[in-house]
Amino acid sequence: MSDHPEKPTAKRREFLKLVGLGSVAGAATLVTGKPAAADEPKSKSPGYRETEHIRKYYETARS
Repeated sequence: MSDHPEKPTAKRREFLKLVGLGSVAGAATLVTGKPAAADEPKSKSPGYRETEHIRKYYETARS
């Protein structure tokens, strides 16, 4: 037996995967050139709001 503990290689691999994903997300943000914005301003009443995203879904569901 060895007195040296094993190196945690799996943690290092997971870290490198996360770094890669983070750089891809950062590059995508730079390419778009603008921050994400809400479709419509938030209303004070809680409940159903038909946004542009919902309208597009309805159009595709009709087919």
